[in-house]
Amino acid sequence: MSDTKYIAIVDDHTLFRKGLASLIAVFPDYKILFDASTGKDFISQLNPKKLPDIVLMDISMPEMDGFATTEWLKNNYPQVKVLALSTMDSETAIIKMIKCGAKGYVLKDADLSELKEAFSELMRVGFYYNDIVSRKVMQSLTQLVDDKSELSAFMNLNENELKFIKLACSEKTYQQIAKEMFKSEKTIEGYRADIFQKLNISSRVGLAMFAIKHGIVKV
Repeated sequence: MSDTKYIAIVDDHTLFRKGLASLIAVFPDYKILFDASTGKDFISQLNPKKLPDIVLMDISMPEMDGFATTEWLKNNYPQVKVLALSTMDSETAIIKMIKCGAKGYVLKDADLSELKEAFSELMRVGFYYNDIVSRKVMQSLTQLVDDKSELSAFMNLNENELKFIKLACSEKTYQQIAKEMFKSEKTIEGYRADIFQKLNISSRVGLAMFAIKHGIVKV
């Protein structure tokens, strides 16, 4: 990599943020552009003439959290790549950050070597799936036999199943989905079971990644 890539760090824990900036500063070809304590602080420091290439984004922050800040970036500066950096390893957090526009997800206890690898992959291919995402998400996708069978499964989804998938890729509970679709909870459970069987997946994370891959929901 010949050109310097600029990094911004958004995290409300000052010691962590400053310490991470010092560690990243030794990476060849990467430079810390600035750091911010909240989403609002980050936005106030953004210079449209010199944007960061990658933003390391915490999730739980006051005033404007990582979800809202990532979505704001997607809508205003989609060329800026967000790498979520969090202690949260739940399916809900991963799904929501991906939907908001994050191109990767790394836990805060990751090694520096993994973080450096994430930077390289983000710049090379545009996304990075770290160990936690690979474990919780990619395993669900690789259970699909091949692209042909996956496409066939996608084409065989009916209108109600597609609507269910869109709603399931949110934070709504199955009970809330039932109310929104004007269906009984038993019917919704039937949709879930049939879809998981059709797509050969076993979790809402796998369902979300399938939906994103096939354009059922937009990132």
